[in-house]
Amino acid sequence: MDIGPAPSSANSSKLVIGASCPFPAIPPPVAIGLTVLPAHPCSYLPDRIAQSRAFLCDAIDGDIYHQFMDAGFRRSGKLIYQPICAGCRQCTPIRVRVARFAASKSQRRCVRRNQDLTLSLGKPCPADERFELYRRYVKEWHLGDTDNRQAFEEFLYDSPARTIEFSYRNAEGKLVAAGICDVCASSLSSVYFYFDPQEAWRGLGTYGAMQEIAFAQRAQIAYYYLGYWVNGCGAMEYKSSFRPFELLYPDGIWRETGGDGWGP
Repeated sequence: MDIGPAPSSANSSKLVIGASCPFPAIPPPVAIGLTVLPAHPCSYLPDRIAQSRAFLCDAIDGDIYHQFMDAGFRRSGKLIYQPICAGCRQCTPIRVRVARFAASKSQRRCVRRNQDLTLSLGKPCPADERFELYRRYVKEWHLGDTDNRQAFEEFLYDSPARTIEFSYRNAEGKLVAAGICDVCASSLSSVYFYFDPQEAWRGLGTYGAMQEIAFAQRAQIAYYYLGYWVNGCGAMEYKSSFRPFELLYPDGIWRETGGDGWGP
């Protein structure tokens, strides 16, 4: 598929991430029919309308999946989607080049704080204890409402990709957190992470990301994908603490930032 010439280096230096973006959504890596989904209020920024285009997939090759992520797509259950909001490209894909990741002092303290937890990896399994943990997380942490067991399973456990689950238990064997990740030859993609709000003092979101990066290092996986980073959304700010990181600009080029010279 011909997607046009890349911008010149002179133009690339002037690119910014944000609203009033002149670039259309990045084309998918393969020819496929995409359905434009209904517009809805944005979950990340106030007073904005969001819209995505997507396709349903029962199974997807890992290399192709990786290419879709490099075009700004993400996965929710079997739905693979890409934001196409009019005039806005704030949903910016963010990834960490695993070999260059350098943990901060606070991240190292977080790892030490959770030394009492036991981590196990396995095939995703929507057991009762996981659904109950997810319900508490959504209700107490996000003030949401989710009593639909089928929706929970379709959202997190119905995957067209190769998916693994990270399970974190305390000394009593209680499940305190779970992370869902998709595995490709070149990438580990964090799909979702949920935890016991009563254990918030642990910083489990940060700890989970650290363990996922460590897994990618051991598996010699080049990139760790954290989903979308949204400038101005407090709930997304933690993603930019894993440095240095790369952002996918609207011209389809990944650029590293978050090192000594912070800023897109």
